[in-house]
Amino acid sequence: MDKIKKIGVLTSGGDSPGMNAAIRAVVRTGIYHGLEVYGIMDGYNGLIRNEFIHLKTHSVSNIIQRGGTILKTARSMDFMEEAGRQKAYEHLKMHGLDALVVIGGNGTFTGANVFINEYDFPIMGAPGTIDNDLYGTDLTIGYDTAVNTVMQAVDKIRDTAASHNRLFFIEVMGRDAGFIALRSGIATGAEDILVPETVTYIDELVEILEKGFRHNKKSGIIIVAEGDDAGGAFEIARKVKEKYDQYDTRVTILGHLQRGGSPTATDRILASTLGYGAVTALLEGRRGEMVGLLNREIAYTSFEKAIKHHKGIKQELLDIARILST
Repeated sequence: MDKIKKIGVLTSGGDSPGMNAAIRAVVRTGIYHGLEVYGIMDGYNGLIRNEFIHLKTHSVSNIIQRGGTILKTARSMDFMEEAGRQKAYEHLKMHGLDALVVIGGNGTFTGANVFINEYDFPIMGAPGTIDNDLYGTDLTIGYDTAVNTVMQAVDKIRDTAASHNRLFFIEVMGRDAGFIALRSGIATGAEDILVPETVTYIDELVEILEKGFRHNKKSGIIIVAEGDDAGGAFEIARKVKEKYDQYDTRVTILGHLQRGGSPTATDRILASTLGYGAVTALLEGRRGEMVGLLNREIAYTSFEKAIKHHKGIKQELLDIARILST
């Protein structure tokens, strides 16, 4: 392979806290190794529309603490088409780029994998998603911040729940995975946690609430992942209310609040490590892989494996949540 002299970096899919820290790490690691680094705006759309920005060391100053992404992000329908990918490749060649770092989740890596197979272009990925659902890394960039955001919100809601003797159903992000719900639920002492990975039985939930009521619990918190099989928070609250109306019930949807905010120290360090790892991997001749952190060590997983393999939630955490909520 020819020596890499110019690389690009983009963020794609849903934004996550820590993406800016990862961008900073890619830029400064690249410059340290004598590379020119270009930022591509709006994810894969920027490749197609030729939106390239030459980044210098000062370009990424004072961004490590900022949420979101200075490069913007989007989900590109055009990149799913062969004609769109052809334009993207032409623009990469026009600017003389030799490799690319993409920061995102499943959709980002799926697109990168297709592009590599078509054009044999070196790409490395860093996992940027609050869902923590990618195989090959213990943590994804943004997950820790999202969990802390939920925890802080639920702590505030519990104050008002206790003051008014109310039962709150709080919906958090997690269409296909319950990692945010499970960890934030344990952290906030939730009475129950409903996730897509397990079947929700309304009668069992009612039984938990009845038991709590008998033990003089006057308020409660139920954390609901948006992808739970029994429905979202409003639907589950309605079903519970039909069977058990001892509590004054309220519903809160946290929504996109979970995507924003300054990244935690954990996410800043993780993003910095993975951004650095993606660039050094390209210089070592690696491609088509996601750089992750396993057992506190940098690890590489093929895009195909990271996308297709499911990372399950730990049964031990489910047990902890169940036992400690009683």
